[in-house]
Amino acid sequence: MNNVFSWSVTEKRILVHKNNLMEAQKDLKIPELEKAAFILKSIAHPSRLAIINILSQQEWLAVSEISNELEIEQSLTSHHLNIMKMKGVLESKREGKNIKYKLKLTEVKEVISCIEHCDLSRF
Repeated sequence: MNNVFSWSVTEKRILVHKNNLMEAQKDLKIPELEKAAFILKSIAHPSRLAIINILSQQEWLAVSEISNELEIEQSLTSHHLNIMKMKGVLESKREGKNIKYKLKLTEVKEVISCIEHCDLSRF
């Protein structure tokens, strides 16, 4: 069965429809939607999603550990980590020469979970 989702956004609420039947309704005000958009924009990159996935499985990883796991340059990893830290998604601490990161906004784990359950072959 093909699930068709349509979104209706009004000033005071967002309605989620599934197969033309209202499945869920939650009051979301414009400031909450703006916060959600801000968070989603800050993680909207394949490398950042991969970093979140790694950090959702293990806390306090060094930049070198993350870059080795993703097989990308350490400078690029640091760039993505710093962006997410500035946006409040991650937090960091220094241990000797290393800076270690962990998820601060743990709700982003749910984004990873949603992605894992999506049929992305349609896109």
